[in-house]
Amino acid sequence: MGRPKRNILATVEETLTPPPTLHDTQSIARVTKAAGNNLYDVQLPSGRALLVELPARFRSTIWIKRNGFVVIDMGALADRQNKLDGEIINVVREEKEWRKMSYWPKEFVKTSSYADVSDDEESTVGKMPPSASDDEP
Repeated sequence: MGRPKRNILATVEETLTPPPTLHDTQSIARVTKAAGNNLYDVQLPSGRALLVELPARFRSTIWIKRNGFVVIDMGALADRQNKLDGEIINVVREEKEWRKMSYWPKEFVKTSSYADVSDDEESTVGKMPPSASDDEP
């Protein structure tokens, strides 16, 4: 039997709004790749790479995409002797709201997903392809 819908909705609601502050052991990180078995490779603003675990309450509820952002807690798994460096405690879904917060790292600047179009090249976007009659003299 699946989890109750109220638990799923509570988890989804939690990821929509950013917390007012982050604790000392918490940080925002960028997901670089999924390592499998609910483990993710993330990169801190300093450039340091970590291996973190996705807790059970987020599994099959919130999907994490590559180059997305998560909040990790590096003190949550400090007592365990394993290769994990931390645990994901929140997933950034409404990035625009999170970027307004004072704790958002300056190293994670907003990048455009569109390729830069230089001014000296003429764009062919929205134009018809050349017809066969244009080639004939």
